[in-house]
Amino acid sequence: MSSAVVKGRIKVADEVVEKVAALATLEVTGVAELGGDAARAVEPMRERAGVARRGPRGVDAHVQDRTAAVDVTIVAEYGHVVMDVANEVKTNVARTISRMLGMRVVEVNVDVEDVRMPGETGSKAPAEPGGDA
Repeated sequence: MSSAVVKGRIKVADEVVEKVAALATLEVTGVAELGGDAARAVEPMRERAGVARRGPRGVDAHVQDRTAAVDVTIVAEYGHVVMDVANEVKTNVARTISRMLGMRVVEVNVDVEDVRMPGETGSKAPAEPGGDA
């Protein structure tokens, strides 16, 4: 049996990469939640203007051909070494996008926005567009 080459293109939306990156980020021990407080502050204004947020807050991805660049904003858990957590986020995001989407990840930038102190509460699930976080 010979394998025929089927012509056509495959396009993976930025939003797909953002969701995969968000889940990969939240898998890392020491990540309390995705950040993006600045994005949350302007979200109501964006919604009134009819401009909805595409993917999870705290993650922004840019796809070109079969490569991806990702920016992730996190809140780290107190007691974890922040640089180790951020490096593990970079590694896990790149590995997961590569494995699941077959893309080459050219960069993962991690912005540690805050540290969650013991006793503070918050959601560890990625915020859905239009949802409360």
